[in-house]
Amino acid sequence: MNEKDTAFYGAWKNLLDWMKEYAVKNEGVMFEKEADFPDYIYRMERPYDLPTTVMSASLSDPEGNPILLISASPRHTLFKEIVVHPFESHSYRKLKYSSDKAALVESKRVFSKTMLFELADDLFGVHA
Repeated sequence: MNEKDTAFYGAWKNLLDWMKEYAVKNEGVMFEKEADFPDYIYRMERPYDLPTTVMSASLSDPEGNPILLISASPRHTLFKEIVVHPFESHSYRKLKYSSDKAALVESKRVFSKTMLFELADDLFGVHA
């Protein structure tokens, strides 16, 4: 993997960690792995070198219904992105890795843990 892809998947792992942290801090929210990367599933005897096997995950309600679904591009895609999708909505966000900001960005704006938590609060009806 090249340096930019390594940084992209490292940022993806951080985003998954933020999702897990949100689920731990909020009663009635579950972090769920939805799918693994295909090259993990079919890797045969090759070692797995990404920081996580998880390709998509969700913050779900206690019944397991996804509320916020987030997924990353698999390694074979040319243009890597992360899609942040409120589950029953037609709107979504696309995040890309910015080398100069060393972070995931939506356009030129860094996508932060605070932004994720605020989005999840809105979707789950959490009031500060």
